[in-house]
Amino acid sequence: MHSFFTISKRWATLPSKVVRNPRTFAVRLSSSVAAHVNRNPVVELQQRGLVAAMTSPDLVDHVESGPTAIYCGVDPTASSLHLGNLVTLLGLLHFHIKGHTTIGLVGGATGTIGDPSGKSTERQPMSSTTLSKNVAGIDAQFQRFFVRGRAYAERRGYTVQGSGGRVKVVNNKTWFGKLSALDFLGDIGRYARVGTMIARDSVKSRLESPQGISFTEFSYQLLQAYDFWYLFHEDGCRIQLGGSDQWGNITAGIDLIHKKKKSTDEQVVISSDDSSSEKQLAYGLTIPLLTTATGEKFGKSAGNAVWLDETMTSLFDFYQFFVKTADADVGRYLHYFTLLNADEINTIMEQHSAEPEKRIAQHALAKETTELVHGAEAVPKALLATRVLFGSSLDKVKGQELIEAFENDPRMMSLEKPHVAEMSLDRIASESGLCSSKSEAKKLIKSGGLYINNVKVSDPTYRIADKDWIDGSVCVLRSGKSNYKLIKAL
Repeated sequence: MHSFFTISKRWATLPSKVVRNPRTFAVRLSSSVAAHVNRNPVVELQQRGLVAAMTSPDLVDHVESGPTAIYCGVDPTASSLHLGNLVTLLGLLHFHIKGHTTIGLVGGATGTIGDPSGKSTERQPMSSTTLSKNVAGIDAQFQRFFVRGRAYAERRGYTVQGSGGRVKVVNNKTWFGKLSALDFLGDIGRYARVGTMIARDSVKSRLESPQGISFTEFSYQLLQAYDFWYLFHEDGCRIQLGGSDQWGNITAGIDLIHKKKKSTDEQVVISSDDSSSEKQLAYGLTIPLLTTATGEKFGKSAGNAVWLDETMTSLFDFYQFFVKTADADVGRYLHYFTLLNADEINTIMEQHSAEPEKRIAQHALAKETTELVHGAEAVPKALLATRVLFGSSLDKVKGQELIEAFENDPRMMSLEKPHVAEMSLDRIASESGLCSSKSEAKKLIKSGGLYINNVKVSDPTYRIADKDWIDGSVCVLRSGKSNYKLIKAL
């Protein structure tokens, strides 16, 4: 979402200059601003390498002058956000814990259309039921993230101003649902220039493709510009945050704010060289699009999205994604995805460099991000799941702890205990998905490749007995070195 309007030549003449080298800019800050580094989220984001560009260097002073409001939007293409969204959520969190209003926008309207950026074909429309479910899921996730994020920040030594800034989640269907087609074309469309819209890379590539682009997708960029305009006037939102591919969207929204006043009687078109009119209006801030050291898109595991909802990506899989981070990336990610300070990160990296085989930095990153996203109580669960699934002894593990650690994990299934007692081990292995068939399970067991609670079993007709249930509630099946299933007794 939020990546439209290729920057046209006229943007080069706008007084809101593009600041493309934020780290250099941070060094040039006056000592008075640098002294307030713990209060100014823009400066902290710069120091962490999380600023790709700003529409004006005045943004630092604007944030320094007092509480402001910032927003970032997502389209509800799924019922959960994913790791690709986490870096922008952290950008919002830095503002929130320093007392600024943060607005999460869920695209209930734009989600029915779909952003053509990066797509070779038009997105299939979602049913209203699916869309409503996705909107509700992301709305709740926004709220949950800031509650957990605020608690995480306090545990990391941040002084959260008050209880943090106000958090508001909005759905752009609220305002688009009130606009007729004529209202939209007459009140918003008149400020857009088709040449600028066509010049956008995603539109150009689709126009040159056999599929072309529909008017529906073509109009998407206007909707995103209006989002910023609406929040500017209704919520006093002065800043839009997004990935670096959203720059065109952000500048288009700023342009609409300059041209279209709230009252019809006040409409004016501000020329691109009128610097006085722009200074006190809106700002844009972009975060780099993340890639790994090998150039791969961040946030994918074996080609699949890593979700922030633990019912869609288990705590173990979430934790392990960060444990697998390459040495070349882990230092950057500690700055991006945690609230550890520079000294703490440097200490971790020194320890890691001394003993890289222990993956100290990766485990620190995994613990921090798990706590941030899922809460402090999730870390011991992820650690327990990690120990279990890497073959550690189960002698001192409690059954209830196992059940809690694997709650919502597809590796755990629930079965009636009397029903389990009537089933042979080869049948359990087949029905649990540990093996693809009963015959395969029988061969595996006879070859000594199946374990109950890490104890080898070689009889396919064996039935799970009371002694196999940990605290009478759960048992762990394993085939080979890393294929696990847990059976929870009902």
